[in-house]
Amino acid sequence: MNVGIIGGGTMGSGIAQVAATSGCKVKLYDTNQAALDKAKAALEKILNRLIEKERIDNAEKLRIQSNISYVDNLKDLADSNLTIEAIIENLDIKKKVFSELESYVANDCIIASNTSSLSMASIAASLKNPKRCVGIHFFNPAPLMKLVEVIPAIQTSYETLEKAIDTIASWKKTVAVAKDTPGFIVNRVARPFYGEALRIYEEGLADFGTIDTAMKEVGGFRMGPFELMDFIGNDVNYTVTETVFKEFYYDPRYKPSFTQKRFAEAGYLGRKSGIGYYEYDENGKRVIQSDSEESHNKELSTQIFERILVMLINEAADALFLNIASAEDIDNAMTKGVNYPKGLLAWADEKGIDWCVSKLDELYSEYHEDRYRCSPLLRKMNRENKTFF
Repeated sequence: MNVGIIGGGTMGSGIAQVAATSGCKVKLYDTNQAALDKAKAALEKILNRLIEKERIDNAEKLRIQSNISYVDNLKDLADSNLTIEAIIENLDIKKKVFSELESYVANDCIIASNTSSLSMASIAASLKNPKRCVGIHFFNPAPLMKLVEVIPAIQTSYETLEKAIDTIASWKKTVAVAKDTPGFIVNRVARPFYGEALRIYEEGLADFGTIDTAMKEVGGFRMGPFELMDFIGNDVNYTVTETVFKEFYYDPRYKPSFTQKRFAEAGYLGRKSGIGYYEYDENGKRVIQSDSEESHNKELSTQIFERILVMLINEAADALFLNIASAEDIDNAMTKGVNYPKGLLAWADEKGIDWCVSKLDELYSEYHEDRYRCSPLLRKMNRENKTFF
């Protein structure tokens, strides 16, 4: 298979590596030659590291490298069977690129976008043949993360969807099929991990370190929400939150935080700026400061974890209720897309559906905000004494 990748940044070059490793002939396109040179050098470094770890040998390194060529003219993607766009999250720019690309590639070439939250229907509408368009959303870093969300637009043909699923599965990725709604699965369901943590901080219940400690030590998450926001970048994370909030017609469940907005405005972006919720040295390593006494309060940590967890469960349940994806795909998305220790719906079964409903009703009773409304699906399952799995 001939694969064209549009965008020589971290995501685009990562997808190129995945496709090339699976035996595809890949052309990585970017208008910026410096970006292509950087991508080529980065791949060399990554493959050398894999050799050092004895995961591949030199022959495999050369095979992967020989499968990738670097081009700066969009016409060079003309022989592609599949193209995946991985450029800036700007709808107008994506539509312009897609419209031009369609004039070069064959009629049966699949034209896909790696967008994380934009409307696939809008992107597909830029094509004369929108049936060939589909969302194929990788997670960073693409070679390591197992999950890929596949998002059919309402225009996407069944044949295009099946080809996309089969291709990504052949690249040894776990596919989760998601409805074309804001944030798809992961960026929708994960919003409370950040949003509720920020809310807890703004209420003065705990500081950043205490909240992160609670989610790691009690919940088993690899990173706490503030560590993760610093890793992603407060500017990027805030923009996604703002986009999801707007696209869901200002549903209070997705309301952005003034704290994060102010940190982004101050340039406190996290690792990439040297300061965010924590401080970092020139190598991006966190400068460890003394723990707060609150972080050793087990009862408080448990309360924090349970509050954030039940909000995540509620979001996952609502995604299932609204047919965004299957229960299996929702749980796979969260464990393999963002490394959650358990699938949220499986976690709900473990904690008990009655526990989930009770916790959410407690929050709603305290705040009387629609933010804490319990998913109708959880209420129905509780009445009928059902579980997700």
